[in-house]
Amino acid sequence: MTRRGRFADVRFRMVSRGHALLLRTTGWRVGAGIVGMPVVMLATTGRRSGRRRTVVLSAPVVDGDRVVLVASKGGDDRDPEWYRNLVAHPSVELTMGGVTRRMTARTADAGERATLWPRVVGAFDGYAAYQRRTTREIPLVICEPED
Repeated sequence: MTRRGRFADVRFRMVSRGHALLLRTTGWRVGAGIVGMPVVMLATTGRRSGRRRTVVLSAPVVDGDRVVLVASKGGDDRDPEWYRNLVAHPSVELTMGGVTRRMTARTADAGERATLWPRVVGAFDGYAAYQRRTTREIPLVICEPED
């Protein structure tokens, strides 16, 4: 990994932690949306450590109880750690608007991705730019209630 990659990873973690603190301290009254998309806190289980890991993400598609997340990492050639964690441990907690729910997360299959990608880009066209930056296909993650 390049020095720039390490710096970007540290910067992302710092911004995510700061955003999570803002959400918690304001009771989700400040910072609950970004560029027209709702913000979620995703808690995963570390694939190696087994420890709880929390990250703040935008949710470009919310269909009732189903929430779609984008594992873009800003167009990096590497998958985000949160994505690698949920692939290993698909049982996650998702907090939106201050309400936490147990969810099962899975990668969208090719057909689902074909349907969802235009909606994702419609919510934030920056995702299309991220896809152009990388050779990997950016995964879309579908989170559905565990019930």
